Amino acid sequence: MLSADVSAAPTASAVKAPARWWRSWWRSLSPGRQDRFAALAPLAAVLMFMAAIAASFWYLRTEEIDREKEALKRDVEYAQQRVRLRLLERQEQIMRLARDLSNEELTRADFMARAEALISQYPELQAITWIDDRRRIRATHAAPTVSSNQLRVNGEVLKTGEAADLFKLARDMQQPVYSQPEAGSDDATPLLQLQVPLSTQGKFAGVVLAEYSIDSLLRYGTPTEVLARYAVTLVDGHGRVLAGTPLAPRHNPLLPWATKANAYEVPVSPVGNGLVLRGQAYRTSLGVVGNGLFWLVGTLSAMTSWMLIATWRHTRRRQQAQRALVAETNFRRAMENSILTGMRALDLEGRITYVNAAFCQMTGWTQAELIGQTPPYSYWPEGEYERLHANLRDELSGKTMPGGFQVRVRRKSGALFDARLYVSPLIDARGQQTGWMTSMTDITEPNRVREQLTASHERFTIVLEALDASVSVAPLGSQELLFANRLYRQWFGSQTIGHLEMVAQAGVLPSHGSGVVEDDDGLMGLSIDPLARTRSENAEIYRADLGKWLEVRSRYLNWVDGRLAQMVIATDITPRRLAEEQAARQAERAESVSRLITMGEMASSVAHELNQPLTAISNYCSGMVSRIQGGQLSEEALLAALQKTAHQAQRAGQIIQRIRAFVKKSEPNRTLADVHDMVSEALELASIELRRHNVRLTHYVAARLPQVSADAILIEQVLINLMKNGAESIAQAQRPPALRSVELRVVPRQVDGCDVIEFSVQDTGRGLAPEVLAHLFEAFFSTKSEGMGMGLNLCRSIVESHQGRMHAENLYNATDVIGCRFSFWLPLANTADSTINSAASPNPRTIA
Repeated sequence: MLSADVSAAPTASAVKAPARWWRSWWRSLSPGRQDRFAALAPLAAVLMFMAAIAASFWYLRTEEIDREKEALKRDVEYAQQRVRLRLLERQEQIMRLARDLSNEELTRADFMARAEALISQYPELQAITWIDDRRRIRATHAAPTVSSNQLRVNGEVLKTGEAADLFKLARDMQQPVYSQPEAGSDDATPLLQLQVPLSTQGKFAGVVLAEYSIDSLLRYGTPTEVLARYAVTLVDGHGRVLAGTPLAPRHNPLLPWATKANAYEVPVSPVGNGLVLRGQAYRTSLGVVGNGLFWLVGTLSAMTSWMLIATWRHTRRRQQAQRALVAETNFRRAMENSILTGMRALDLEGRITYVNAAFCQMTGWTQAELIGQTPPYSYWPEGEYERLHANLRDELSGKTMPGGFQVRVRRKSGALFDARLYVSPLIDARGQQTGWMTSMTDITEPNRVREQLTASHERFTIVLEALDASVSVAPLGSQELLFANRLYRQWFGSQTIGHLEMVAQAGVLPSHGSGVVEDDDGLMGLSIDPLARTRSENAEIYRADLGKWLEVRSRYLNWVDGRLAQMVIATDITPRRLAEEQAARQAERAESVSRLITMGEMASSVAHELNQPLTAISNYCSGMVSRIQGGQLSEEALLAALQKTAHQAQRAGQIIQRIRAFVKKSEPNRTLADVHDMVSEALELASIELRRHNVRLTHYVAARLPQVSADAILIEQVLINLMKNGAESIAQAQRPPALRSVELRVVPRQVDGCDVIEFSVQDTGRGLAPEVLAHLFEAFFSTKSEGMGMGLNLCRSIVESHQGRMHAENLYNATDVIGCRFSFWLPLANTADSTINSAASPNPRTIA
C-alpha cells in the first residue's frame, strides 16, 4: 500500500515545499483571521460530510427506483410472454381446426363439438365461427358471457365492418390475421378477433373466426404474482384501456415530479401495436422509518463533526511528519519491488530477517510467513533437507561460490522450480557483519530449453541413425566428414572417400566459392558461384564395391560454424531396378504373346486368304497337266499359265512373310518410322479379318506426314487389335451391310502445344457401356466370354511407352449410340527423342 503513494509524494522536498508555503501563508494572517479560519475548517468538514450523507441518500433512492423500474420491466415482459404464448397456443388450435375443415375431415356437427370443447376449456375464447368464401356464416358457437349484440347467426353474411375488413385481409394474405381492438363507446366488452384462412385444393374456402375476451386474456394469461405486485392493464394503440384497472394519478404539491407512477408497457405479439400490455407499480412510502433513519444519521453526523474538530489540531503536526516519512519509505520500497531478483537476508543464526516482493512472488509465501523462519525453511523441498542443510552451513561459515549454486525450490502450491543462489555478507553501517544477503534467480525456463534442445538433438540423431538411407555431410573443398549416419558408416566407414566418390560418380560438381547468398528458390546458403547454386537433381549410380544401385540426392547447406557444406543422401534402389528390368522383360513377352494370340484369332481368316492363291495354283497346274496330256498346250499358253502360277505363289508368300514379320519375337527396335508404311502393313493384315466378318474397311492418311520415333511392329499390333475389335463389335451388333464399316484416320494434331500424329479407329457397333468404360484398359478385364482381358491393356502400355496417350469414347446420334472410336497419338520424332531421353535418364549425369 505504501508504494501507491510514490507518485503523490515522490521526494521529501516535494512534500515540504507545500507545507512551507502553507505555514508562511498562515503566519501572514492576523490572529483573528487565523481563529476564523480555524473555526471554519471543521464547519467546512462537517458541511462536506453532510453533503456526502445527502448524496448517499439520493444515490440510494435513485438506485432503489432503478431497481423497481428494472423489476417492473422484467415482470411486465414476463407477463407479455405468457400472454403471447397463450395466444399462440390458441392460434395453433384454431389453425388445426381450420386445417381439418380445409381437408373436409369435419362436418358441421363436428365443428360445433370442437368449438364448444375449446370455448369451455379456455375462458378467453368467446366465440368460434366458420365463414365460407362468400362471407356466409356456416356454423358458430359462442360462450354464454357474450352479449347479444356481439352474437353471430348461422346463415348471416358479414357486412362492412372490422370483421369484413379482416376477412379480406386474411383472404389476400392467406395467413392468420389479428384485428386491432379499440375501446368502444358502448358498454360491450371489446373482443380480439383472429381469422385463419381455409384452403381447399389451393383455393380460398373461407375463414375460421375466433374471438377472444381481452379481459379474460388478461386475467388468465397474466401470472398471479405479477397481478399482485402491479396494476396490469391492456390498452389499445391510442392508450385507451381495454381490460384491467389502472392506478389513479396522485397529486403531491411538495414533490410535483413524484406524481407520475412507475409504469412500463410492451406490445403483445402476434397482435402487434394495437394491443399493449401496461404495468404500473404500486407506490410505497418510507414513512416514519425513513425519517427516523434520517435523524439518526444527522445525530451521528453532529457527533462526528465534534470529533473532527477535537482531533484536527492534534493530528495536524503528526501528518506533516508522517508524509515525509511515508514518501521516503515509498521511494525505498519502490526500488526494492522493482527488482526482478529475489532477495533474502539471514542473520548469523540462519533466521530469515528480510525478503523482497520478488522472492515472495517466486515462492508463493508472504513476508509475514517467511520472516522469522529457521531451517528447515518452508520453501525447501522434502527429501532434500540434508543437502540444503549442508549448503546452509557452508553459507553461514563463509564458504561461498563466486558463480553461485543451483538448488530446487518448492512453491507454496507444491510446485518445484530450479533456482540459482548467490550469497554475500551483509555489512551494517558500522562495518560489522550482521548476516548474509542471498539473491535468487529462477532458472527453470533456461533449464527447460536446454533439456528440450538436448532431447531434440537425441531424437534427431536417432531418426537419422534409423534411416534406411545413407546420409553424409562434408564441407566443400575439404576431406573432413562433418556427419555420417549408421548406414553410411556401414557402407563406407568413417572416411570421406565414400561421400566424395558418390558426388563424383553422380556428376555433382562442388564449388569452391566462398560467398553465400539467399536464393529466391528457397535454397538458403548457396555459393555465389552459379555452379554451386545449381540445384542438384536425383542421380542413379551403380556401386560395384557394394553391388547396389543407389539413388543419390545432394543439397548445399550452411553448417553450424558457417561453412558451406554438401549433404548427400544415398538410397538403395537395387530391388526397384531389378523389378523394373523384370517388368520390362514381362512386357516384351506379353507383346509377343499378344501378337501370337491375335494371329491365332485370325487363323481362319488367314487360312481362307491363303486358300485363294493356293487354289489358283492348283487349278493352273491341273489345267496345264490336262492340256499337256491332251497335246493341246502351246508354248505361249504354258508361259502365261506359269506366270499366273508364279504370281499366286508370290501373293501367298507375301501373306506368310507379313504374318512372320508380325509375330516374330525380337527386341524392341524404336527407329524413325514412316506412318504410311505402318498403316499399309496394318491394313493388309487387318483386312483379312474384316472381310471374314463382312465389314468394309476405309482409311484416310494425311499427306506429307512427318516420321515418328516408334517400333513399327508394336504400332501395327495396336492398329490391328483396334480394327479387329471394331469388326467383332459390328458382328455382335448384327448391323446391316450398309452400316458395317470400320474407318481408320491418321491426321496431325497439337496436344498441349506439342505436334503429334493422331490415329483413330471408328466402328459402327453398339458402343461401350458406362461401366465398361470405367474399367476398359484394366488388365484381365474383358467383355468377351473367351477373352483374356489383355489386348487393350497391352495396347495402352505400348502407346504410353512411346510417350503417347490412348482414349475411347462412344459416338452418338442425338441420344442413340451409333458406334465407338478409339484414338491414340504419338509425338513426332524430335519431341519423342527429347521425352525419351528425359524419361530414360532422370538426370543426364546418371551412370549405369
